[in-house]
Amino acid sequence: MNPTIAIIGGTGLATLDTLKTIHQETRSTPYGEPSSPLVYGELGGQPVVFLARHGQHHTLPPHKINYRANLWALHRIGVKQVIAVAAVGGIRADMDPGALAFPDQIIDYTWGRPCTFFEDHLTHVTHIDFTEPYCPELRERLIQVACALKLDARESGTYAAMSGPRLETAAEIRRLERDGCAMVGMTGMPEAALARELGLRYAVCAVVANWAAGKAAGEITMAEIERNLVGGMEQVKTLLTQVIPGLKPV
Repeated sequence: MNPTIAIIGGTGLATLDTLKTIHQETRSTPYGEPSSPLVYGELGGQPVVFLARHGQHHTLPPHKINYRANLWALHRIGVKQVIAVAAVGGIRADMDPGALAFPDQIIDYTWGRPCTFFEDHLTHVTHIDFTEPYCPELRERLIQVACALKLDARESGTYAAMSGPRLETAAEIRRLERDGCAMVGMTGMPEAALARELGLRYAVCAVVANWAAGKAAGEITMAEIERNLVGGMEQVKTLLTQVIPGLKPV
């Protein structure tokens, strides 16, 4: 029996050491190869599948990720719910590095990425409703457990999806702040929209890796990001271990 719950790991979570691995497989899709093999296992006694968004050795930059292949592969094996882990920069004043954040909205500033399954050989044009880009029930479950565990969590905020792989300028961050964005990342789109096109319940657990450009003195360094991700990802692992067993089948 294939698992119906998937975890997509982002920067800082290329592997999930709390997962009791059973086996892994490489899948092909009509859209090419996914970022990594699908790793099947158990977490808290619940069957899950794990996919490393940036590849097993973190070699795929955000704009080169095959988002369509990733989501299609998960959908094809019967996944119904997806928890996507991502690293973000903090824009809003309470988005301290190391905190967890559960975005409830997203603004797409990316460009040039294949962003839909509905483009070739269509019998009709398809438009998805994207008013609420994340599954409310799945978000609520993540938030409830994070609060029960007394994790350092932010319960809402708008995610700004940028193309990358460079970090933003201070002026760009000021613009995003004026647009109402609380955090900035590079992988939120088209992943969320593709999940919606496939009818998947999808929510993001973000880890604030750094203050966004201009929000703190000095330059942003990878050493700083990696240091903040260590503690943040430990919180994510604790959260997932408690969340997964309580998820209701869809």
